[in-house]
Amino acid sequence: MNPRWKIFIPLLVILFPVVFWLILVKGHNNFKKLPIVAPYEINAAGDTVYHTIPHFDFVNQEGKHISDADVDGKIYIASFFFATCKTVCPKMNEQVQRVQEVFKDVKDFRILSFTVDPENDTVQALAAYAKKMNADNSFWWFLTGPKDSIYNLARNGFFVPAAVGNTESDFFHSQDLILIDKEKRMRGIYDGTDRVDVDTLIDEIKVLMKEYQK
Repeated sequence: MNPRWKIFIPLLVILFPVVFWLILVKGHNNFKKLPIVAPYEINAAGDTVYHTIPHFDFVNQEGKHISDADVDGKIYIASFFFATCKTVCPKMNEQVQRVQEVFKDVKDFRILSFTVDPENDTVQALAAYAKKMNADNSFWWFLTGPKDSIYNLARNGFFVPAAVGNTESDFFHSQDLILIDKEKRMRGIYDGTDRVDVDTLIDEIKVLMKEYQK
């Protein structure tokens, strides 16, 4: 045996367990972690408290009441649309179909699409739209309810920038897909009409899921 190996072998024996331990202990810090994009405040104790999505209660395409309690402990994406839209909404929901396909077997994942035209988007209209979108009714929910409640949720819950104004006659739709974590915090906002941005959304949903597997 080469004399130099007689020196290296004991060093390797000593260093290998140390390197292995560092990989085990420190390695988890190397994966990507999503930021929290919601507004925050500092409470009296000095802790950072992030905005969370407030209470809501609407009806889905099957006539079932869906509230914030139905997404407790779940990751979901939210969007605002209307069924008769012929520009932004079809492009966005075609991309949401891709998200649905990727996560269709994940039990703790949901998709919430809130109509901003509840006068016309009845339960029956949403059921027809869901069928057109090949939506899985078990976890992609198209939601309708009082207009003022939906608009208030958009403005003050999800901070949708297009949901401006103060009167009930306001009408808007947004191409944003908003990623919400299991603590109801906003973790990302994506252009739902942009395939590349939706690819990023899909990747970051996976990253977020891994956070909860630690």
